[in-house]
Amino acid sequence: MATNKKTNNTNHDFKYYTKKFWRFFIYGIGAIVLFFLFASWGLFGSMPSFEDLENPDSNLATEVISSDGVVIGKYFQTNRSQLKYSDLPKNLVDALVATEDERFYEHSGIDGRGTLRAVLSLGTNGGASTLTQQLAKQLFHGEGSKFLPFRIVQKAKEWIIAIRLERQYTKNEILAMYCNVYDFGNYAVGVSSAAHTYFSKTPKELTIDESAILVGMFKNSGLYNPVRNPVGVKNRRNVVLAQMEKAKMISSAEKEKLQALPITLQFKLESHREGTATYFREYLRDYMKKWAETNKKPDGSDYDIYKDGLKIHTTIDSRMQLHAEEAVAAHMANLQEEFFIQSKTNKNAPFVNISEKETNRILMQAMKASNRWYVMQSMDKSEDEIIESFNKKTKMTVFTWKGEKDTIMTPMDSIRYYKHFLQAGLMAMEPQTGNIKAWVGGINYKYFQYDHVAQGARQVGSTFKPFVYATAIEQLNMSPCDSIIDAPFTIPVGRHHVTETWTPRNSNNTYLGMVTLKKALASSINTVSAKLIDKVGPEAVIKLTHKLGVKTDIPAQPSIALGAVDITVEEMVAAYSTFANQGVYNKPQFLSRIEDKSGVVIYEPIPESHDVLNKDIAFAVVKLLEGVVEGGSGSRLRSEYGGSGDNRWTGYPYKLTNPIAGKTGTTQNQSDGWFMGMVPNLVTGVWVGCEDRSARFKSITYGQGATAALPVWGYFMKLCYQDPNLKVSNKPFDRPANLSIKVDCYQPRKVKDTTAVIQDTDEFEF
Repeated sequence: MATNKKTNNTNHDFKYYTKKFWRFFIYGIGAIVLFFLFASWGLFGSMPSFEDLENPDSNLATEVISSDGVVIGKYFQTNRSQLKYSDLPKNLVDALVATEDERFYEHSGIDGRGTLRAVLSLGTNGGASTLTQQLAKQLFHGEGSKFLPFRIVQKAKEWIIAIRLERQYTKNEILAMYCNVYDFGNYAVGVSSAAHTYFSKTPKELTIDESAILVGMFKNSGLYNPVRNPVGVKNRRNVVLAQMEKAKMISSAEKEKLQALPITLQFKLESHREGTATYFREYLRDYMKKWAETNKKPDGSDYDIYKDGLKIHTTIDSRMQLHAEEAVAAHMANLQEEFFIQSKTNKNAPFVNISEKETNRILMQAMKASNRWYVMQSMDKSEDEIIESFNKKTKMTVFTWKGEKDTIMTPMDSIRYYKHFLQAGLMAMEPQTGNIKAWVGGINYKYFQYDHVAQGARQVGSTFKPFVYATAIEQLNMSPCDSIIDAPFTIPVGRHHVTETWTPRNSNNTYLGMVTLKKALASSINTVSAKLIDKVGPEAVIKLTHKLGVKTDIPAQPSIALGAVDITVEEMVAAYSTFANQGVYNKPQFLSRIEDKSGVVIYEPIPESHDVLNKDIAFAVVKLLEGVVEGGSGSRLRSEYGGSGDNRWTGYPYKLTNPIAGKTGTTQNQSDGWFMGMVPNLVTGVWVGCEDRSARFKSITYGQGATAALPVWGYFMKLCYQDPNLKVSNKPFDRPANLSIKVDCYQPRKVKDTTAVIQDTDEFEF
């Protein structure tokens, strides 16, 4: 009996524990199910909604896109660009799958085999995160907490999100999203930005070894940064290549060949202050800030150009922009060399003929505008202490045309040094559309932020004279072939609001007698311009100039005929474009359209235009301007024989034989040099001068528009004509049918060396 009792007790104990086990098991499974349910319901923290999964907040950089489809810049807090799967190179996709998730195309967000392996090995044999899980982590909770309970909750949420992503997106879309959100360091987020930053390529252009480098960085972009750790990166790249061989994506021979390659970078940090079209991009940024104030999202919220991933399609042509920047850099470096040579004999360089008081005023103004002054003022330093600091030598990096240079000088000396630099502004525009094709606002945006295209208005000199001639042709029914006497001329007190007798003179005090209007403009004769404005009145000239798009408040004085008016490069180009466009003014246009991150057009500008002159008058002005290039100060565009200062005519001889209309301009004391050049489908304006008008060349040889500005235009046009894809016209300007104005004047026999005979006759100017 005792034995049976013992057996019964044993049977009871087994059933008891079996029942307890199953109860524990069921409760445990139930708890796990509830845990995942609670996590999915957001009880352990918010979970992404259906809409969030459809439109994850990817903090995309806004892209500035040229008319030929090139991304010329970005606005960002995080430099991230959106890619579609079709934009990814196959070698990068292969490398990513082989290295990060070999069963990516087989699982549904969670790799069961990998998870089991990780659990059994306690993580010592690698983790089990799939690409989808990694994407979930990147999009919705980042690296997460290191505290184990919180980490468990986050892991559960990561699994749930991964499953939802797999249901919501295709495998290809998940791959593209993952490649768009990873931070590769150096402000490069996403494969597109990384390819541009590290290799100066688009993703499609990446080679297998370059793709392997980027895929290797997915493990740890801080550790495997190719700029800082080339040895570690090479080892990691070779691991990726080995994985590709293991997955039979490349052969053993290919693997060995690729593993032997060195790490080769074309590293270029993307920033707001560097790259192409920097001045234009800054102008566009200011425009977009104002645009965002009046253009709202469908839900009424504001657009943010730094994170909404807008695509701003501009009229700028990236090829033409690069040609313009090359032309400005080449000529300004050449001309600057001459400026420094001449400054060596000037004790008050770069200033010419100004008093010590005026010099100190300029330098003090520059000090107070500097960042050093602002910083020290914020530190409650007195003005005397701040000024004293400007006279203490310190280490600094300065701009030179041969690259940045480390040196030691006082901040005051650096102010004088930078005042030496000649600045430039260039804008090119299609007259028929108003589309701006190139915009160079200065010589180097990092060091000189002032934009000399739209921001800086400067005195235009003789480039204003065509407005006077156009008014005379319209009001007086004159033609380019009509004659007028070049002789001393005076406008008395009281006439045209003159308060003192005004007697303009030609700069060399010589007069040619009877000349045609075409000859007068080609030689930029001051007395003829004065006589014409006397006949039509300053008000008529001002009215026409304003119709041509110039917004400057112009005084009703006859002296404006010689160009004593401040106008921007942008306005001058638009005004001249009216002549090339048969008398129709088109407002300069820099935007084609703006799209949201999904490619939906959210804004298209409405072009603005109006009639200014009839076709015949506009064509007559064009023929006048052609005379400047045929036998005036623009003739060096044709000549091959050189002349005074020809070593500073960058790109000379230009050998341009096609029809060109243009006008040089030089202001008093050579403070400003201009050239406005036109062919039928491109009008380009160039201004050159120092920031301060008292900093200038002493002589007209180098300070005149034909030496300072015209070479930029000639160099730029040579580059454009060498690029047939740009389709810049070399044809004649369209001649109106039944032209009522005589434009074909008698041409005397040309002297062979026109440049030698006519020293840039822009010196006749005011």
